[in-house]
Amino acid sequence: MVQKHLICAQRVRRIPNQFSWVDQRLVRDRHIESCSYPGAALYLFLVTVADQQGLSYYSDSSLMSRLSMDLPTLDSARQNLIQIGLIAFESPLYQVLSLEPFVPSERMLRMAPCSLETREQPVHLGHILKRMMEENS
Repeated sequence: MVQKHLICAQRVRRIPNQFSWVDQRLVRDRHIESCSYPGAALYLFLVTVADQQGLSYYSDSSLMSRLSMDLPTLDSARQNLIQIGLIAFESPLYQVLSLEPFVPSERMLRMAPCSLETREQPVHLGHILKRMMEENS
């Protein structure tokens, strides 16, 4: 077994004052295996810049510049992450989603335009919240 030791004690990683980290479950629960290379790059960027709620907003042009992607590659990366449930997107707002297993409530199932099992595209968080607000008013 490999004996662990610090390679560079002067640069031990510490949790910074700002909120930014990558959840180990990304690898442990094998989410990373469903990411395309551009998807993984976009996810790393979003996790790095997101606030405590996982929210960030960057324009397509800014993301393309920072990640050296063209628009079709960025669109594909974003769709990849949406489809595997790692992010929600409502232009220009991104939300990095929790890696906790998600079990929708009965209320959410009633609000969804079609069942979660048969839906081809994810329902955006904004759509769900809007429907909840309309239902409560």
